[in-house]
Amino acid sequence: MISPYTIDIPDERLATIRAKIVAYDWGLLPDAGGWSAGVGIDDLKRLVTYWRDSYDWRAVERRLNALPNFTTDVEGERLHFAHVKGDGSKPPVLLLHGWPGSYLEFERLLEPLAADGHDVVVPSLPGFAFSNPITRPIGPRRAAALLHGLMIRLFGDARYFVQGGDWGHSIATWAAHDQPDALLGIHINMMTVRAADAVPTTDEEKSFAAKRAAIADRESAYFHEQETRPQTLGVAMADSPVGAAGWMLEKFGKWADLPKTAAGDPDIWSKFSEEELLTNIMLYIAPKSFVTATWIYYGCRLEGSRMLAAGTRIQVPTGVAAFPDPVFLPPPRSFAERTYNIVHWTDMPRGGHFAALEEPELMLADLRAFIETVLERASVALRTTE
Repeated sequence: MISPYTIDIPDERLATIRAKIVAYDWGLLPDAGGWSAGVGIDDLKRLVTYWRDSYDWRAVERRLNALPNFTTDVEGERLHFAHVKGDGSKPPVLLLHGWPGSYLEFERLLEPLAADGHDVVVPSLPGFAFSNPITRPIGPRRAAALLHGLMIRLFGDARYFVQGGDWGHSIATWAAHDQPDALLGIHINMMTVRAADAVPTTDEEKSFAAKRAAIADRESAYFHEQETRPQTLGVAMADSPVGAAGWMLEKFGKWADLPKTAAGDPDIWSKFSEEELLTNIMLYIAPKSFVTATWIYYGCRLEGSRMLAAGTRIQVPTGVAAFPDPVFLPPPRSFAERTYNIVHWTDMPRGGHFAALEEPELMLADLRAFIETVLERASVALRTTE
């Protein structure tokens, strides 16, 4: 059963969040200097000041409720999703976010894709936002099965496209691995999931691998913590809105494609507004989903889904939007082709990890081009066999 859903955070929950924001003792937080040792304290203070003095969740809630929101249970797990309907002339499109993003990353793609004729489905991943509570940690492979179940419920056996970055790319990959006949194509803007025996061989590939390893040494502590000890982290984060905001704001500052200030820190306000960042953060805090959202890391470890088995090749047509993500560097095309059936590749001029949010026009244009490429190839193949 699919039910319309209205976002309505209880007044008591909002009052609790506000009280903790107001009571936060900044005197306990010494400043190591800009963004040198983590989130920039001055930027976090700016965000929290806006949160305390200006942010209006109820106004945001009204805007979010203007989207067609729904919930359903798939195999005992609650899923929230937005579904913007096209005229059915084009295949459905499933858009998948990651952490610490949300379904709102795709907000500016919904109407244009629906106008093209697609039904557009944007879920909150299991455990995220309003896809909560869930019964246990769910990794990307299990999430792919649940979201495929959602698409079957909505569209029967109609084949569909998937777009994803961050965890969305991992879920898209596992969907292509486990349900290849259900998909027309996957379009990804990150690539860390690969066949276990896909190793760098060319100088370009080896250089990429060395750079990615050096960056991972500095930037992957959060992953290891959420992959191995999400409950311990959650003890602190579940009770501290400011702490959770700092944990997530750091990723927007480090992972987005941002100019630098004179001091060498990310100029986060050049790309994001306080309201934009806070709304994304509130989707973790208001529905009490911060902890269950981190469970996808633990679930990935439990199911062993960070890599595909040696010898695996994803046969589903794959498009790559290679945005210049400063942390999760896009690989050379030759390396991606060891695992994926690449039929479309675009080296993007700008945009980072939160590509659909940072550069929605570029993402939309590339996704449209990929879909057109796949549909045209399918049409040619059909004419050839007739």
